[in-house]
Amino acid sequence: MQVDPRGPRFGATVTTVVLVAVLVTGSWALLAAQAVVFAIGAFLGLRYAPYGLVFKALIRPRLAPPAELEDEAPPRFAQGVGFVFAVAGTAGYGTGITWLGIGATALALAAAFLNAAFGFCLGCEIYPLFRRITAKIRSDREVPA
Repeated sequence: MQVDPRGPRFGATVTTVVLVAVLVTGSWALLAAQAVVFAIGAFLGLRYAPYGLVFKALIRPRLAPPAELEDEAPPRFAQGVGFVFAVAGTAGYGTGITWLGIGATALALAAAFLNAAFGFCLGCEIYPLFRRITAKIRSDREVPA
């Protein structure tokens, strides 16, 4: 599936605001809600991601068509990475290991901010490396004929 690259960037902007709020309040519940948002995007696809639905309904109709579309896989992978950090942060805040909550949230915030402010999707840049590594692992496991 191809996506308008402005959608994930809009989602990163909303995510940035949410993660700043988490760092200010220390709210594990707000971070858990963001983890659910990440999970939907990663596991169900960007067409079901809550921030993507807002972009599609309210923002995209007011914009010119995108100059180009991009493959959904890299931003979907980035959502999965965000999910891992949000779950780790939620666990940290929820269990009283505050440094883990702050650290995981700050790392997710840094990645979201890079995308929101500069259009640099860190998870998307890691995606090809991840694909090469998993392809190598699969090929190493194959039994020669």
